[in-house]
Amino acid sequence: MDRLTSLTAFVRVVDNGGFSAAGRKLNMSTTMVSNHVQALEERLGARLLQRTTRKVSLTEVGKAYYDRATQILADLEQADEIAGASQSTPRGTLRIYAATHIIQFVAPVVAEFLSSYSEVKVDLTIGEKNVDLIDEGYDLAVRLTPPPDSSLIVRSLATWRHVLCCSPAYLEKHGPFRQLSELENHNCIRHELYPFQDGWHFVDRKGTPAAVRVSGNLVSNSGETLRRATLQGVGVWLGAGFLVGDDLDAGRLVRLLPEYRPVEMAMNAIYPHRHHLSAKVRSFIDLLVQHSAEQQKLINPYS
Repeated sequence: MDRLTSLTAFVRVVDNGGFSAAGRKLNMSTTMVSNHVQALEERLGARLLQRTTRKVSLTEVGKAYYDRATQILADLEQADEIAGASQSTPRGTLRIYAATHIIQFVAPVVAEFLSSYSEVKVDLTIGEKNVDLIDEGYDLAVRLTPPPDSSLIVRSLATWRHVLCCSPAYLEKHGPFRQLSELENHNCIRHELYPFQDGWHFVDRKGTPAAVRVSGNLVSNSGETLRRATLQGVGVWLGAGFLVGDDLDAGRLVRLLPEYRPVEMAMNAIYPHRHHLSAKVRSFIDLLVQHSAEQQKLINPYS
């Protein structure tokens, strides 16, 4: 049997919750869908689905295979879209969700996008939560951290780093800082979406990974709230370099332990694999990539 058809049948069974529903989506008999999945399992020598009279569920191997299969099918759809790009014009409404901190980098792209394509509209929402792109109807999200859903497509736009900092008043009262481990005894305020939660990760000058467990009296998904608290001397913060750069230059904040560099992060464009990559999404991502490359030094001033 055709391997690509079998792969598609398997993904549709999972997406639609059963063989019959997948068959209707693919205009294929239930028996043929079952045969394709069985052929795939025989080829792999592993069971991908647990079948009962009431439902179909993924095995552990099936879950890993499904994650990769959806990526492969999405890549093929994107290749087809690129091949037909000259025949396609961006049109319709593009719904975007962007992290609040990076609106300064996204806004110019939105303006250029609207001025370049007369048949598009943009619905832009900013915030500090992990939205469900499919359930909430977004075409695209621009985020500073990886999504929790591994089935989403992630396009890296630019790299960035945090800066470990505090106010001069906090440093005078509680400093100086000599070792990373000393942070365990300080009030460390944290961003809710930091991927390592209360474990702050760094690399030293030799490139050796280092981490420290921190605690404090403020956890928030608002970068501006954390910045204000740091300026007021509440505690030590691991803040995005582009967010605290002006404060550091003006002396309102002080950089701590510069021999330890916070691990590198990525600003990403994220979109659902189940959506065909339309011309409006592809064109906007292309502009994002171009602008991000031009503004890399602003996005990552402490590289």
